[in-house]
Amino acid sequence: MGYAVVVGEALVDLLDDECEGRPVFRQEIGGGPLNVAVGVARLGGTAQFVGSLGDDVLADRIRAFLAGAGVGLAGSVTVPAPTTLAVTTHSGAEPDFRFYGEPPSYGLLAADDLDVALVEGADVLYCGSIVLLSPPTLAAARRAWALAPGLRVFDPNVRPRLLTGPTALTALREVVTEFAAGAHLVKLSSADAALLWPGEPVEGVATYLRELGAGTVVVTLGADGAVVAAGPDPVRVPAPKVRAVDATGAGDSVMAALVADLLVDGEPAEPVDWHRRVAFALRVAGLVCESPGGAVAMPTRAEVLRRFVD
Repeated sequence: MGYAVVVGEALVDLLDDECEGRPVFRQEIGGGPLNVAVGVARLGGTAQFVGSLGDDVLADRIRAFLAGAGVGLAGSVTVPAPTTLAVTTHSGAEPDFRFYGEPPSYGLLAADDLDVALVEGADVLYCGSIVLLSPPTLAAARRAWALAPGLRVFDPNVRPRLLTGPTALTALREVVTEFAAGAHLVKLSSADAALLWPGEPVEGVATYLRELGAGTVVVTLGADGAVVAAGPDPVRVPAPKVRAVDATGAGDSVMAALVADLLVDGEPAEPVDWHRRVAFALRVAGLVCESPGGAVAMPTRAEVLRRFVD
């Protein structure tokens, strides 16, 4: 088994909470790609996180957390910026993010910072999320995408509050279609699909991305499971019933599970094999939803198998 390179952001989530009847913010390590890297490691894979980290105490905590989770940091760089904060509140289990910190510490990895040997040695390359809104890191992601000899996976992980200006959504849609066209696997949420292609059914979005060139497309639907487009027609895969308390990181855990399986068994030959893998990934996400946090809630494979007994 080889390793996955995960290009993206790491930051600190401030989660809305309560202590002795008073509102407080609980600090957790976060960022969608960071969650993916941690999830891959927790599920038995090897992951290298590639991104820019600040020069403050919070960034030191991110480094320590990643190292403790078994995620490599050889491709990360330190930048002169405070760690970006994502203040996270909830309406039910779904998180709402507001970002603080300028310039964003996570968006300062440049194309020249890329560890070419690390990328060229990877079996799986992940790119995506909010770093695509930062020109330097978008350039780095494009360079990595062009260099990667293995499987390429992509997740737009859209955060609407970061789309400012009249052309921001159009520009992001162009970036998403660019990366999707060269991806072996695209994972996006139904919310991502609705924002990028308003009024289109998720099956239509999945089919469209495959027509662009994506090998397989998975659209997560929260408690309703996922749509998997791996063959002639998209198929719905149900999610397990869980006691959800926090959906933070759930979609990232789906991607982590799929990447971990790609590292072990490669790309499935038949659509039904994708359906089985997505069913397992949804179990991983279900377990994540039963605990608060995000990266800290990523389970091991043994924990998933204990929680969901066939």
